[in-house]
Amino acid sequence: MLEELHVRDLALIEEVWLEFGPGMTALTGETGAGKTALLGALQLLLGERGDAGSVRSGSAEALVEGRFAVEGSEIIARRRVSADGRSRCTLDGEMATVRALADRIGPLVDLHGQHDHQALLGAGTHSAYLDRRAGAAAADALSAYRAARTAEKTARVARDELAASLAEAARDADYLRFVSEEIGRLDPQPGEDVALEARVPALQHGERLAEAADEAAQLLRSDGGALDCIAQASVVLGKVADIDPALDELAVRLGEAYTIADDASSGIRAYRDGVEHDSAALDTVLSRLSLLAGLAKKYGPRLEDVLATRDRAVEAIAAHDAGAERTLAAETRLEEARTDLVAAAEHLEAVRTAAAPVFVAELGAAVADLCMDGAQFEVSFTPLAFENWTGDGSHRVEFLYAAAPGQPVRPLARIASGGELSRVMLALKGVLGEADTVGTLVFDEVDAGLGGTAARSVGRRLAELARTHQVIVVTHLAQVAAYADTQLVVSKAITGDSAATHVVAVTGEARTGEIARMLSGNDSETSLAHARELLGEARLLR
Repeated sequence: MLEELHVRDLALIEEVWLEFGPGMTALTGETGAGKTALLGALQLLLGERGDAGSVRSGSAEALVEGRFAVEGSEIIARRRVSADGRSRCTLDGEMATVRALADRIGPLVDLHGQHDHQALLGAGTHSAYLDRRAGAAAADALSAYRAARTAEKTARVARDELAASLAEAARDADYLRFVSEEIGRLDPQPGEDVALEARVPALQHGERLAEAADEAAQLLRSDGGALDCIAQASVVLGKVADIDPALDELAVRLGEAYTIADDASSGIRAYRDGVEHDSAALDTVLSRLSLLAGLAKKYGPRLEDVLATRDRAVEAIAAHDAGAERTLAAETRLEEARTDLVAAAEHLEAVRTAAAPVFVAELGAAVADLCMDGAQFEVSFTPLAFENWTGDGSHRVEFLYAAAPGQPVRPLARIASGGELSRVMLALKGVLGEADTVGTLVFDEVDAGLGGTAARSVGRRLAELARTHQVIVVTHLAQVAAYADTQLVVSKAITGDSAATHVVAVTGEARTGEIARMLSGNDSETSLAHARELLGEARLLR
């Protein structure tokens, strides 16, 4: 709901602060007083294009601020339009774009007039109007359709991605088989290159290593060798054991040395006996290392990378070989998803088709009450090609209108005048009732070309609509203004060469006088009596 509107330096408006409450508010006043400028200010908050020509003469910029109540919280929107045409916006004190303003504030207000953006004119909105009137059945059907559409899109994308992947695999299949076979022929093992490189030094110097090991073993094991000397020293120390603990400790250490030397001797002999000094073995290792290095150069740089390349190639070949089976599964899933989507679309169309006659009848009765006798409506359902299905359904829903019997029904955008269109929207909003989610409705020219009984019908309809919505109406007719909960009179004051718009709320006798002047141009007793009667009738409805 719009709670407050502040306008400064826009058109003839020097500065105006307006407060709005629930129910119906009527903006009245002479032509040219500034009512259109107030609507223009609201349009700026809805994201409409700013015009440098709308800035008040002599001012640097025009400012429009609005405070909106939305589900227990409030939104503060501000729009500045400078004299050079630049526009700046803020939402709740934060910088914003005009698009962000339109996205945030636009859904809160429907503004209906001859030159304004009209939701009713766009056929793309008609299915939503019909669904609102159809209620839960349409909402559930639309939700199921959208879920099925998402599932179909997911299955289609998966099928297409698989096809692209398989096509790429097919192009690379021969190369991948070559890679797999080339690496497979050598059958490298993890860490094999490191193990082979560790063997090379021993193979290259095997004879020298064997000779050195043999000589060392002789020095340790021969008569009079190191082990004999250590053993003899242990015998000597054993003869004086238990006399001096210090010497006993050294005897223990000498025994440990014998054990270590004995183990080393056994190891050296085993090494000597196992040393390879066969040139053929060396050639075999070097050749194997050379082959592994060749693989690493092509698919490495490390042997681990070569093995990973082989594994990927094997997996890709397996995926390619299983492509026909995977393609069949993907096509089956897509076909199932499309079957579900078609069924959901048909159900949605059936729900809408069933709701259309009731909707058309209610809309026809509502416009008849607005003195548009003979006006006829139809709901057209045009099937769309499958590839053109939208999030709203598989068919194009459009409201068609004929002003009188015998005339062909045509799209609203082609034949409805501003006044007719505003009254059609008024009737539509009344038919939708609480199902309409837009909280604030603004009507301009809804009373164009009307008077007397027709004007009272419009006023009554607006008042009824104001029970579930905030309604703001610009009117020249007392029969409409009388039904408002609040009446704001817009006037123009001229001071010298300057003119300024003023807005004042009228109540009590002041309002009676204003209604009288709207009726007859004066506030004679006859006009005042008529005004009181009109206000009294309207008060009974409220």
